[in-house]
Amino acid sequence: MKLPGNKTKLVCTIGPASDAPEMIEQMIEAGMNVARLNFSHGDFTHHGEVIARIRAAAEKTGQRVAIMADLPGPKMRIGRLAEEPVMLRRGERFTLTARPGVGDGSRVSISMPGLPGLVHRGETLFLNDGLIELRVEEVAGDDIHCTVVVGGELRSRKGLNIPGIDLGTSAFTEHDRECMRFALEHGVDAVSQSFVNRAADIEDVRRAAAELGFDPFIIAKIERASVREHLEEILVAADGIMIARGDLGVELPIEQIAVVQKEITALANLHARPVITATQMLESMTRSRRPTRAEATDV
Repeated sequence: MKLPGNKTKLVCTIGPASDAPEMIEQMIEAGMNVARLNFSHGDFTHHGEVIARIRAAAEKTGQRVAIMADLPGPKMRIGRLAEEPVMLRRGERFTLTARPGVGDGSRVSISMPGLPGLVHRGETLFLNDGLIELRVEEVAGDDIHCTVVVGGELRSRKGLNIPGIDLGTSAFTEHDRECMRFALEHGVDAVSQSFVNRAADIEDVRRAAAELGFDPFIIAKIERASVREHLEEILVAADGIMIARGDLGVELPIEQIAVVQKEITALANLHARPVITATQMLESMTRSRRPTRAEATDV
């Protein structure tokens, strides 16, 4: 994938609020360089339709727009809620269960059946990019009974994080392989691999793409604090990196995020690798037409 001439790029996630053809055209005209498709959500049929819309809009506007498929990786998520959002309040009990089923205000299923065997009383769990904090009170069979420490709104399919835990899984899953096959066969330019641990994860992605007859631009998503030990080898193996501050921010104290972001960016510059800074970028603009001064300074 050849990047356009100027150094700073805008990577925009195309979701339900922005996947109409007219909206995609407006985003391109406003400066979108890369359209990101999140394969953690939606189905292949819909993703195929959106890819076609992006290509048509790029041709109509006469602009070059790359498409990036963001592969889910082994991210843990909660299941579906019967009604949403559910409000979790401090001090309430809430149960995470490995048993399938539709959740409610007192319990919800999780995507990893083996998780109850990996957590213990007193450990901290986070939901929704760390916005909701739970403390494990008891593990009973398939159920993890928790107390809400920091409450908030919870919706279906939100992420579940446990800082420092080793799930013993490869970053490149069989589901990722199927997602990548679909994306590449539909002309996507780049793939980003979630929860990369070391260079071998990127090599798995590159090997699988080569077996399909493709050579995509591969981006390693930095989402775990432990990755810092292997960052240099990852930068050598990958074509670019993404600092995913949502999941990374759950594993690191908030005061360390800016420092770690600068360290990763500096090392990536030494290796001539493009860096994507993601999560809560200009977050206030979901409610306001202007960013805060702090957000503008961050950019």
